[in-house]
Amino acid sequence: MTSRHRFSRRTLLRRAGVTMTLPLLEVMGPSQTQASALNEPPRRMICINTTLGLHTPNLFPESAGRDYELTPYLEPIREFRDDLTVFSGLSHPEVDGGHPAELCYLTSAPHPRADNFKNTISLDQYAIEQLVPDTRIGSLVLASSSSRGLSFTRSGVPIPAEERPSRVFKSMFVDGTPKEIDAQVQRLKQGQSIMDTILEEAKDFQRGLGVQDLQKLDEYFSSVREVEQRMIKAQDWSRRAKPTVAAKSPVDIASSVEVPSRVRLMIDLMHLALQTDSTRFITFALNGLNAVPVIAGVTQDWHNLSHHGQDPAKLAELRVIEIQQMQLFGELLTKLKGTREEGTTLLDRTIVLFGSNLGNASSHDNQNLPIIVAGGGFQHGQYLAFDPKKNIPLCNLYVQFLLRLGTDAKAFGSSTGIVPGFELALV
Repeated sequence: MTSRHRFSRRTLLRRAGVTMTLPLLEVMGPSQTQASALNEPPRRMICINTTLGLHTPNLFPESAGRDYELTPYLEPIREFRDDLTVFSGLSHPEVDGGHPAELCYLTSAPHPRADNFKNTISLDQYAIEQLVPDTRIGSLVLASSSSRGLSFTRSGVPIPAEERPSRVFKSMFVDGTPKEIDAQVQRLKQGQSIMDTILEEAKDFQRGLGVQDLQKLDEYFSSVREVEQRMIKAQDWSRRAKPTVAAKSPVDIASSVEVPSRVRLMIDLMHLALQTDSTRFITFALNGLNAVPVIAGVTQDWHNLSHHGQDPAKLAELRVIEIQQMQLFGELLTKLKGTREEGTTLLDRTIVLFGSNLGNASSHDNQNLPIIVAGGGFQHGQYLAFDPKKNIPLCNLYVQFLLRLGTDAKAFGSSTGIVPGFELALV
C-alpha cells in the first residue's frame, strides 16, 4: 500500500502527459504485412482537401465506366486519365454541418457542429501508427493559408498545419548548428531517462493490483516502451545529415490571395519530401478564402462564389477558380509521375487523394462528395458512380488505402467494407 501512495495514478498521468499525447502510443511495431515488404520501395500517401468544394456538374461525367467523356474539370488532367479514378456517391454517413465537416474529412467523426463533438484519429496518423515509418518526419501537415489542417491525433487533437514553405523546407533540408543538434539530443536523452524512471516506479506500483488494473498498466508499459523507441530513433535522426537538394529555400508569399503561387510552393515541397523519403504521409488543406484570389478572370470573393445559388455569373467565375485548382492538381501529378523510383514512378508508389468535404458548397451539403484518387498502384482509368442519395461510406475507400500501404486494417472510421470496382493494379 505504501507504494500506491508514493506513486499515485495522478502522478503517473502527470509525468506521462506529453508522452500520452504522442500519436504512436498504441503501436507495438510494424505490422506483419509491412515486415514482409521491407525490401520493396516504400508506399506513400498524399491527402488533399479543397475546403470550398468543387462544382460537381463540372466534374462528374454523364456516364460511368472506362469510356466516360471528359468534363470541364477533368480536361486539365486528361493526360492522367489512366492514372486516376473519379468517384461519385461517396460521403461520411453522419458527417454534416457544412464547412465544419472539413474537420472530419479524414476522420469521419460524426456531427462536427454538435456541442459535445469530439474528433477521432485521421487517416494519415492511423497509417503512421500501423506502419511506424523510419523517416525524419512522421508526416507533413500543410495548408495553403491557415494553421488549420486535416490531421488529428488518436485523441482527436488537431495537429497544426504549416503554411510557410520556408519552415517546411528548413525542417527537411537545413541542418542545425552543432550546438543546436547537441541541445536537441540532450533533451531527448533527458526525456528517455524520465521514461526509464517511470517504468521502474510503475513496476513497483503494480504489486497488489487487480486483474483489470494490471491489464491497464500493461497497456501503459507498452506505450512507454514505444515512446522510448521513438526517442532513440529521434536521437539517431538528429545526428544524420539532412538530404542535399539542388532546390533553394522557397521565399514565403505573404498575401493569402496569391493562391496559385502559394499552392505551387507547397507542391514543390511535397514532391521533394517524397523524393528524399523525408516523410511518406502528407495532408494538405487547400483553403478557400473570404477574398478575391489572384486568378485572371476572377473579380468576386471566392466564398461568395461558392454560394452561387445557380447564378450564371458566379458560376462562370467559380469555374475559373476550380479549373485552376485542377491544373495545380495536375502539376503535382506531373512531378510525381516524372520521378523514377526503382523501375516505377513516384506516382505509382503514392496514393493521391484529391477531393472535398462539401458535395454542394452552395447549400452546405456534405453528401455525394467530389473524390479523385490517383496513383498508388490501383487499376485506374474509370469513373465509379454510386447512388447520389444512398452514398457508400468514404471510409470504405480509406480502408483500401490502408491495405495498399501495407497495414492489415479491416476497418477505419465509418467503413462497412470496400468500394466495389476499385481494385489493385494487375502488375
